[in-house]
Amino acid sequence: MDTSITTGAFFVIDGTDGAGKATQTRKLVERFVSSGRQVETISFPQYGAKSAGMVEEYLGGKYGQNAKDVNAKAASIFYAMDRFDASFKIKQWVAEGKIVISDRFVGSNMGHQGGKILDQAERSAYLAWNDDLEHNILQIPRPTLNVILSVPVEVAMELAEQGSHEKTKVKGDIHEKDPDHLRASIETFKEVAENFPRYHLIDCSRDSKLRSIEDIHEEIWNAIQTHIPTELPLIQKLQEAIV
Repeated sequence: MDTSITTGAFFVIDGTDGAGKATQTRKLVERFVSSGRQVETISFPQYGAKSAGMVEEYLGGKYGQNAKDVNAKAASIFYAMDRFDASFKIKQWVAEGKIVISDRFVGSNMGHQGGKILDQAERSAYLAWNDDLEHNILQIPRPTLNVILSVPVEVAMELAEQGSHEKTKVKGDIHEKDPDHLRASIETFKEVAENFPRYHLIDCSRDSKLRSIEDIHEEIWNAIQTHIPTELPLIQKLQEAIV
């Protein structure tokens, strides 16, 4: 018997390189846990898993030393299959009433791969194609809300050069070492936030300087408030009533 009177929620922290996605993911998890919610977390790509094998080869330069050596749709399929692999446990977690928080998701495909396409009409067509591929064809769940963290190109490039942002686990990542790719992805993330539902853009800088971690976290927390389910699973309600 289904003993839950509600489902959980699925939040994603996504965005440009250098924006502090992993840091903000951790802070969000900590805040939910401290408030007594059941939380599951996941990060993409799932480095080390079979489903992320082609992503690792791609980022490592096996298929080309430049990100544009692999066309946007081909590279998108590598990432999409990794998410397809994880989609079953994500759906289960949400069905159990848990809060699921992911460090990167479908929006990363759209931002990074869409940035390879210069023609506006072609890029828009690609973004629609990727959304359909992942959420309709592969039935990968749509997050309750995707938070996109954005930093100015100059700040992101400085962080990349300093090596002070959280890097991937792939040596010689062809995305991180390409400033043109970085610049294009930042602009495409903004386009995604403007044209697709369930995306919320947060500017992580003021006057070309990064905002504090706490300041950004509070804006994220405020953005997701209306999307947090307030009902408890029926079993938990009965247990509390007995106590």
